Amino acid sequence: MPATKPPTTSATSTCSARDFARDETTHDIGDQYLFGPSLLVAPVYEFEARSRRVYLPSGADWYDFETGERHEGGRWIDAAAPLERMPLFVRAGAILPTGPAAQFAAEALNQDLTLLVYPGADGRFSLVEDDGVSYAYERGEYSRIELSYDDATGAVTIGARRGRFSGMPAEREVTVRWMGSEPEEASVTYTGDAVSVARP
Repeated sequence: MPATKPPTTSATSTCSARDFARDETTHDIGDQYLFGPSLLVAPVYEFEARSRRVYLPSGADWYDFETGERHEGGRWIDAAAPLERMPLFVRAGAILPTGPAAQFAAEALNQDLTLLVYPGADGRFSLVEDDGVSYAYERGEYSRIELSYDDATGAVTIGARRGRFSGMPAEREVTVRWMGSEPEEASVTYTGDAVSVARP
């Protein structure tokens, strides 16, 4: 499992209700779901089950979040489901911002950021952050950073930060981790200006 915890910053990403409408197999599946456009969640609901069948929609490759193993879409697999976790898969091309564990929202403001990138397709993500404790975002006090991944070159672009909010860090360490069975990573100090991070 990745060393980082689930996202501690607020974020937005475009998700179409018709993501896999052309894959007719998905039309009759009622016990797994997409959480946003990139995460496929397969809850375990059978007593004492330690695995379950999961359908990976066609038109994308999928990574096991726990192991980093890559699977071709358009087929059923038997996914491990030990007591401590349920099957979770990440769509190729996804960019998932993560950070260290935080006890409260504002604690994450000055923390380092890790971007989990899943190769196999181009990807985009819009990272939105605010002070985490007030409604100041309703007055426009928030920032947005556009993230993009070019699968052909392996480069991740961290766009220029737009907007401001109280307590916003002037700089932070950003680690890009290209996921897979043997992840690679590179780090950069982000100061708000656009920067490209090359895959090692």
